[in-house]
Amino acid sequence: MEAPVATGVSARTRVARGPGPWLLTAAAVLAGMVVAVPILSVLLSLANPVHAVWAHLWRTQMVELLGNTLALMLGVGLGSLGLGVALAWLVVFFEFPGRRGFEWALVLPLALPAYVIGFVFLGIFEFAGPLQTALRQVAGPELRLPDLRSGWGVVVVMTLVLYPYVYTLARAAFLEQSPEAFESARSLGRSRARAFWDVSLPLARPAVVAGTTLACMEALADYGTVATFSYRTLTEAIYRVWHGMFDRLAATQLAVVLLGLSACLILLERSSRGRARFTQGRRPTHAPARMRLAGGRALAAAGGCAAVWILAFGLPVGQLLVWAVTVLRRDGLPRGFLPALGNSLGLAAMAAGLTLGVALVLAYALRLRPSRSVAALVRGASLGYALPGAVIAVGVLLPLSTLDHALAAAAERILGLDAGLLLTGTAGALLYAYLVRFLAVSLQAVEATLARIPRSFDEIARSLGAGAGRTLRAVHVPLIRRGLLAALLLVFVDVMKEMPATLLLRPLSLDTLAIAVYQRTAESLWEEAAVPALALVLAGLVPVVLLLRTTGGSNRPGLPAILPGGDPIP
Repeated sequence: MEAPVATGVSARTRVARGPGPWLLTAAAVLAGMVVAVPILSVLLSLANPVHAVWAHLWRTQMVELLGNTLALMLGVGLGSLGLGVALAWLVVFFEFPGRRGFEWALVLPLALPAYVIGFVFLGIFEFAGPLQTALRQVAGPELRLPDLRSGWGVVVVMTLVLYPYVYTLARAAFLEQSPEAFESARSLGRSRARAFWDVSLPLARPAVVAGTTLACMEALADYGTVATFSYRTLTEAIYRVWHGMFDRLAATQLAVVLLGLSACLILLERSSRGRARFTQGRRPTHAPARMRLAGGRALAAAGGCAAVWILAFGLPVGQLLVWAVTVLRRDGLPRGFLPALGNSLGLAAMAAGLTLGVALVLAYALRLRPSRSVAALVRGASLGYALPGAVIAVGVLLPLSTLDHALAAAAERILGLDAGLLLTGTAGALLYAYLVRFLAVSLQAVEATLARIPRSFDEIARSLGAGAGRTLRAVHVPLIRRGLLAALLLVFVDVMKEMPATLLLRPLSLDTLAIAVYQRTAESLWEEAAVPALALVLAGLVPVVLLLRTTGGSNRPGLPAILPGGDPIP
């Protein structure tokens, strides 16, 4: 009697595993191809090079653009690396007044878009700003501070915003290391600094390199800050060629250079790991023994952390509040603020839902069929996060405009109607760009939570007759709802802050908070930009605070992050 029962279960299992996994895999293949189209369109644009534009750029600007872009990327990378590792070293290995507060407060600059802190700094530190005006009253009219509208100014501003990528990952890596390794180095006669350099830092190298790579990529993708500081980079040049020369093909081919730099960063990050493995035999049972600082050293440690926090968060947010209160009392809400807020919230909500749906399909297909081809498809679909928004925008426009012309020709031929442009210059084009740009953020969160569910749960559900789709709905989704919520929240805030793709693809009548900030800062209207900028900061604080709560406790790792290509960071 046992054999028929076993056969019956096997039959039900085979039926349950029939069309479901294949349907999900086909949907994943389709989604991956749709996401990959913009990247391929950028590369294929080289088949018809615009010789006149390239010749003009090489004669006049290309050397400057490349030099400035590389200088910005390297400067921000080195600055974020040094500042992030130093701060993580202080809060993990030393005890000083205020350490517990600084441990989480130093993450808060992640909530500020770089272009927001950029225009706030210009408003405070420029020649006509309050600081230099006050100094001239004391020291005389000849006093003039170095001009912040320069390469070093952009590097400083972006470093203050992006160092938390390195700080959070380095802190998590230091906390997860076994204290015995550090203590063994100390017992062999090494100083604390030498033991940190020889033991702790090498073990944390993958996380530190990953955080630095993320900071470099954000610097490479930035448009709002460099435009505000009038600093010429490739991203700024793409926008000028697009809107100034009205040559979208040339802008697309210029985006290939940015695409190449992004690919180089990914390869450098991968090669830095090589075949090395950074593993421990067991997880740490207790936190690293912190050295208690006293006197001048304690004051220096607390003062250093406080100075970074004030410059990177306290001063910008405080100045935004002052400007916002001034504007609200004098004029009320800025013109167009409520429509821009509604557009930002609506686009962010739709993009977050769309991105989460595609990420869930891709991640679940990879769980069902973890083959090399499906894995390569998923990784390829998540490459958009490693690309600047300007590259995504020009990559999206080419296939959409081609499809638009095909649809218009078909409508005219079949129906005799002039359909016009149905996709280009619409909110649908923006949502497509957001999907390509931020899919990796959602995908990593979904993959990480799915991986925690034992595969035995799948087998039990299938043995009871549940297909792949029903197993996903009834078993997996309830278990990973927190991960899904985190993915929604992260993409929501990223879309709220996105500027380059929105600038290039938005309909003329559609403004967002990021566009409102850009339009006002382009005319140096700092106070008028404060209200939409403050709204963006508040939106960015929500996920940072929630993620800090999920990592609560000083002995737990820091915020999750994404490696280029969607790999989870240890």
